Amino acid sequence: MSAGTTSGAEACADGAEGMTPGGRYRWIALANTTAAMFMSALDGSIVLISLPAIFRGIDLNPLAPGNVGYLLWMIMGYRLVQAVFVVTVGRLGDMFGRVRIYNAGFAVFTVASILLSFDPFHGPGGAMWLIGWRVLQALGGSMLMANSAAILTDAFPADRRGFALGINQIAGLAGQFIGLVAGGLLTIWDWRAVFWVNVPVGVFATIWAYRNLRETGVRRPGRIDWWGNVTFAVGLSAVLIGITEGIHPYRGQAMGWNNPVVIAEMVGGAVLLVAFIVIETRVAEPMFQLGLFKIREFAAGNIAGFLTRLAQGGLQFVLIIWLQGIWLPLHGYDYSKTPLWAGIFLLPLTVGFLVAGPVSGTLSDRFGSRRFATAGALVFAVSFVGLMLLPIDFPYWLFAILVALNGVGVGMFSSPNSSSIMSSVPAAQRGAASGMRSTFQNTGTSLSIGVFFSLMIAGLAGSLPHTLTAGLETHGVPTGVAQQIGALPPVSSLFAAILGVNPIRELLQPTGVLGHLTPANEAALTGHTFFPSIVSGPFHQGLIVVFGVSAVLGLIAALASLSRGSRESDERG
Repeated sequence: MSAGTTSGAEACADGAEGMTPGGRYRWIALANTTAAMFMSALDGSIVLISLPAIFRGIDLNPLAPGNVGYLLWMIMGYRLVQAVFVVTVGRLGDMFGRVRIYNAGFAVFTVASILLSFDPFHGPGGAMWLIGWRVLQALGGSMLMANSAAILTDAFPADRRGFALGINQIAGLAGQFIGLVAGGLLTIWDWRAVFWVNVPVGVFATIWAYRNLRETGVRRPGRIDWWGNVTFAVGLSAVLIGITEGIHPYRGQAMGWNNPVVIAEMVGGAVLLVAFIVIETRVAEPMFQLGLFKIREFAAGNIAGFLTRLAQGGLQFVLIIWLQGIWLPLHGYDYSKTPLWAGIFLLPLTVGFLVAGPVSGTLSDRFGSRRFATAGALVFAVSFVGLMLLPIDFPYWLFAILVALNGVGVGMFSSPNSSSIMSSVPAAQRGAASGMRSTFQNTGTSLSIGVFFSLMIAGLAGSLPHTLTAGLETHGVPTGVAQQIGALPPVSSLFAAILGVNPIRELLQPTGVLGHLTPANEAALTGHTFFPSIVSGPFHQGLIVVFGVSAVLGLIAALASLSRGSRESDERG
């Protein structure tokens, strides 16, 4: 029997061998897949914090009229592609070998990183080069993400699986937030360094994977479900693109939800997804294994995972805006330095899930997944209640405790939940199951970013124009200019905070007003307190709504987790 068609019994034997001194395969698999998850997640956030340097490097002002779309796609495109393709590449892993697809993903990711670092263009062309190769990079990341959990599930026995998947999951979560600090440090040297950093790791890990990983799972050769793949990819892409475009201003309005194109994308995408579900119930070998939802642990775990990502996926952006746009300037930090310091001040969140994830995964191997995943979702929900009650100018020690608690909740939930999902499915369908799990998580994250941004922009649009106009006029800005700036979409102010630029200076410079103001008024407008004082009220109202919704979603996720039942699934290999 070939390596690609290893039976379940042989896979279990290989797993048992991993516990002997000579059988180190499982630890090689864990180390390599952990590096892959960390690198893939790191790249999603390292670019976020590096956007100011990237756009300066390609000579493009992302806040200028017509350029906000480039900024949105640099932020959202990577996650959108991962949400769309993880199921397809997971199914391909079941058919042709999980290690084969995983290894190819490492190679694709590395090649894309190299191409990103050699952007030969400037202006819009430079932005499109980056967005295009980020799409390829995200495809490689999808191949890694969809198959890493399946490779670990094949390699580790059931009583060690929670620990292994915990390490793997937490590496991905840690990469998201460590990328914030790494991006801030690397861009001090050169903006291209945020892409260079992946290259040596990617080259080494790709060679390492091709040399050492082997197929230990059950392959299930079959036909590609072309109609299912097309309707799913186009339908989900249309919905997520519609959400991304809906955040964009439209004809003088704060957001574009009434844009006919956005409406058509959302409705058309929803229709295609319904068609996809119908197709999947009728084809002999579907891409999306709907039958897996008959397994209680699988269904409950994916619902809970989707809800937690929906509650938490946009948190990173909200906390960054809160820190960079309000809290750090109020405490004397220059806007240009706020991206790096925001990453540093968010480290308690990283520490929380770095500690809780492996511990929870190990304990869940002994005592069962349900109680730890459910408790993690409850802790997660409680942390949002605490954040909701924080004043806008909070004492940092209390903020640090609450974000660390959020990280602990995510860590407690993620590892046992992934272990429960992956252990509940037949061995031959682990690639598809891993892809489906990742799709729910990535879709939840993408939706969360859209919902969080929409709620924040809606809150700002109600009162910011009048407040900003009045504040500018009070400090000597002519009425016409003040009204013009006050009427600008609030998304510009939010993105200015993400980019680490002084929002008021950025808005006033093109008007030529700054040079005609008194030194006192100019200093007041472009200082550390004017913008935070203007935006704090409406922003805080938006925070209360966002965190309240997240707390409720966390509670529902806990109930979904609890519904997986008290029986832990046996190994189905």
